[in-house]
Amino acid sequence: MRLNHIDSLRLPFGRLVSCESAVDVTEAGPDGGPPVSFDQHRHVGMGDRAGSWMALAFRLPYPVPQARLARAWSAVVGNHGTLQTVFVPGADGPQLRRALMGEARWQEHPVAPGQAMNEAVRQVLDAACSPYAQPSHRLCVVETADSTHLVVAADHAHVDLWSMLVLTRDLLAALELCARGQEPRLPGVPAFAEHTQELLDRPAAPVQVRRRWAEVIEAGGGVMPRFPLPLGDPSPQPERVEVRDVLDVAGLAAYSSVASEAAVSTLVLTVAVMTETTRAVAGAELRVVFPVHSRYEERWHRSVGWFITNSVLESADPDPAACAEAVREAVRLGSWPLAPIMEPYGGMPEAPGMFAVSWLDMRRLPVRIDATGLDAQYVSAAIRTSGVMLWFILDESGVHLRCRYPDTLQARASVGAWLDELVARMRARA
Repeated sequence: MRLNHIDSLRLPFGRLVSCESAVDVTEAGPDGGPPVSFDQHRHVGMGDRAGSWMALAFRLPYPVPQARLARAWSAVVGNHGTLQTVFVPGADGPQLRRALMGEARWQEHPVAPGQAMNEAVRQVLDAACSPYAQPSHRLCVVETADSTHLVVAADHAHVDLWSMLVLTRDLLAALELCARGQEPRLPGVPAFAEHTQELLDRPAAPVQVRRRWAEVIEAGGGVMPRFPLPLGDPSPQPERVEVRDVLDVAGLAAYSSVASEAAVSTLVLTVAVMTETTRAVAGAELRVVFPVHSRYEERWHRSVGWFITNSVLESADPDPAACAEAVREAVRLGSWPLAPIMEPYGGMPEAPGMFAVSWLDMRRLPVRIDATGLDAQYVSAAIRTSGVMLWFILDESGVHLRCRYPDTLQARASVGAWLDELVARMRARA
């Protein structure tokens, strides 16, 4: 399943409506409300803004009555605790409040003359799925005579890419139950706030982990890793998004075979190639922010929330064995609550040019949908950025990557050269 961008999302012309839940926010009780995770605090603390959401779009090849969609969507919202909470400003940063979700209601969104459908959808999501919106999730529907196009979206504070698959699968299951005339009851799952509390209750990271984090941040000049080549103006710029098809099915099979022969995973082999690329193009070792998921136990596999934490991956030696150890260390560094570790720095020390690489192998996720039959695709928002973010997506069709960077002439040259070399080296390995 591809990771698309809202600017590239193809939607038919039709009636654009969205379904939201009426919200009654409860007052904070003696417990002060559900706990806020480290990443939620960072994300929501930046305030309301356009483009803070994540979405998944798919198509049903037949019309679906609004009443059925509303019942199914209400069942999904009622099954996931994080969708029944809202953020409010607090003296020490954002706080969570529980919300009573009322009856789902529909709103029609006029499409202006000459306006593209994806632009109309973007306007809805930018307004409805911002951090402090109540609620900050929305189901958008483009209705045509013979099909129903759906966009499931939520502010990133409540979801990750894995969660978008869960929401879509649950919505499809609820729709199927409604079509049979049954009540759309879904299997109960633990709320993300429980996961946040478990992390807060864990012992502090051992001294060696804190020391290693300090070394990593010091190596970056007191901040998280940055792209090793010039990007131009360091202030946030309009983004440039590139999507490159790296390997087809046969190419991925050959690439995986090479990894197996070296007794490593495809991820580790790719880290080795990135290490070679960075040395060849920038004369530097590979240093990237490396998101790792925190769904440590199977009981979280069906839950919705931001189950991602950041780590740092450092790799100076392209030997597969060395790269495997670099990946293991990154996972270890990301396996501890980050708030206490980052406290001496006043939070995660970000800087313009931050460089992050994410790896998502759809074939290994325990949550599956018929992405091909549904024409399903992840959809990211349009933002301004000062950093470089790279996603690798692996599925049954092969490997593609998506890269977002500031749209300056220097960044186009620097990131473009790095990507060119990376793709060429990956194909050569295959």
